[in-house]
Amino acid sequence: MSLLQRVERVRQAENARAEAAKAGLTVEAAATGATAEAAPAGATAAAPAGATPDAAQAAAIVVSQPPAPPRQARSSARDELLRDITLRAQHEFSREHGSRLDIAPDALRTRIEEIFDRILVQQGFAVTRDERVRLVDEMLQEITGLGPLEPLLLDKSITEIMVNGPQRIYVERGGKIQRVDAHFMSNEHVRRIIDRIIAPLGRRIDESSPRVDARLPDGSRVNAVIAPLSLVGPVITIRKFSATPFTVDDLVGFGTATSEMFDFVRACVEARLNIFVSGGTGSGKTTTLNVLSSFIPDDERIVTIEDAAELQLRQRHVVTLEARPPNLEGRGEITIRDLLRNALHMRPDRIIVGECRAGEALDMLQAMTTGQDGSLSTGHANSPKDMLRRIETMVLMTGYELPLRAIREQIASAVDVIVHTARLKDGSRKIVNISEIYGVEDDEILMQDIFVFEQTGIRDKKIEGTLKATGIRPTFMGKFKAHGIQLPPGEFGIPAEEVAARAVPVGPGKGGSLAGDQGRSPDESGGSSGRGRAVTAGGMVYVSGVGPVDPDTGRIVSAGIKEQTRQCMRNLEALLGASGSSLEKIVWANWALRDPAESDTFSEEWVRWFPNDTPVGQATMMPPAQRRAGFRVSIGVIAEV
Repeated sequence: MSLLQRVERVRQAENARAEAAKAGLTVEAAATGATAEAAPAGATAAAPAGATPDAAQAAAIVVSQPPAPPRQARSSARDELLRDITLRAQHEFSREHGSRLDIAPDALRTRIEEIFDRILVQQGFAVTRDERVRLVDEMLQEITGLGPLEPLLLDKSITEIMVNGPQRIYVERGGKIQRVDAHFMSNEHVRRIIDRIIAPLGRRIDESSPRVDARLPDGSRVNAVIAPLSLVGPVITIRKFSATPFTVDDLVGFGTATSEMFDFVRACVEARLNIFVSGGTGSGKTTTLNVLSSFIPDDERIVTIEDAAELQLRQRHVVTLEARPPNLEGRGEITIRDLLRNALHMRPDRIIVGECRAGEALDMLQAMTTGQDGSLSTGHANSPKDMLRRIETMVLMTGYELPLRAIREQIASAVDVIVHTARLKDGSRKIVNISEIYGVEDDEILMQDIFVFEQTGIRDKKIEGTLKATGIRPTFMGKFKAHGIQLPPGEFGIPAEEVAARAVPVGPGKGGSLAGDQGRSPDESGGSSGRGRAVTAGGMVYVSGVGPVDPDTGRIVSAGIKEQTRQCMRNLEALLGASGSSLEKIVWANWALRDPAESDTFSEEWVRWFPNDTPVGQATMMPPAQRRAGFRVSIGVIAEV
């Protein structure tokens, strides 16, 4: 090296000292040919193998930590220095290559390293080897990936990424939200990443359309919002999905539900029951829907419809449809309703709608009741009952002036099961309800929980518990047998058929039999076959729950109040006779009417059964189970033996 070159080298070293002083560091450049004694104490970064001469010089920077300003000030100055280096490198790369990216991956990394090394030597910037590698990686991710989001997307422990402007990035791990040490350089930087996400999908985001839904290649769901809707800068929310779909074993391992519960839900899917998965935001609805869809037989044709395709079905015969937003002229929009109507012409065995949000709920109900039984969908709700109310509201959003009763009858006819998911206080996601929809009574949709989540305790700040059977036998159990589905012994804790037979069969309505009323005793639900129960004590016989059920057929007689009263009296007379009493020995009576307006008609029939004075009596409230069974009247008495 000539003397002139050595002088230039020293000058560069002096410049490096000045720059590093701003960052809170003392820097000595180790010139080629310098002795070991000339280098101050510190760590010398070795040049990577095969590096260019410029790179070797940049890597030969010796860094030592002086007793300098406060750590926060040094960190802030250091960040500014690294930011300046990155901006210079990005500007240099853009000047040389523009928007073209026709460089092989290995050559691209080499080119980026050359640019950084040239800037470091020319400007005399001082960086450690680790910082240099990090800057190169970040720029590579910026050019080929999603910039600061790339390492977060690769982190399997992260389930959600939330960008609130360029400087604030949050993630969700284990159900808990935390801020991460990553950031964008500016609002424009965030916008570039948004454009990179949506451009391959043919979508756009600008002031005239400041929000967009999209997906990543791995199926992760993306929502982006910019000004004027967002006042904190561009906002990105990414719901990550596993590259490989979760299985039953995965969800059992997560504690979402037990394997036995998934066996039950599998039977529901195979029996072609229509299922809605409900739950709050981030409760695991889509993940649960993915697992439920995996139970569909492989020989069926499935059509999926979504705003942004994210379902991961593994069957062979799957048609995936995705809605399309309007173009710049506001034309060309294809909604989920449009796709759902078109799907009916595609000969599907089942239709899966990723989420019902509006009027498509009506079309979904129509599909469920016109040959596409066994279909699946999801919806936002805080409970199964809230899900029913939301479906009603979504149907009304179509603009059709449908009577509320007609809507509820349609819902009760179409939907068989609601699987409700929830995110608990500890951040865990669980299935907390499996509920049956089984009819309409008094303009109200009848629903009963088959399984509910029962919390057993808290261990290590984690909620423990499992789904427990409520003791109610669902009315659709017969469909399992019709499809040749054999349930295991015990049937998941659901009462056996002979036990459930004590309940009174319903009249009109889906299901055809009453499954009981939230664990009420047979007396409260109408007695054995609706003929009540007699108890003798102290010379008196006490009879309760006598309903209008024909003892020979086990069916409720005609729906008229007069006919039902006559059947009640026949049943009461037979029950008293078997207990050594009779109608004449009744000393007190109570009756329950479904409709108080029918009191006069009931009284006309009641007095005909008592030639002399009628017994003292009073009206009481009809139990819910009897109302659901279709009773218009039930009678209880006290009589002498």
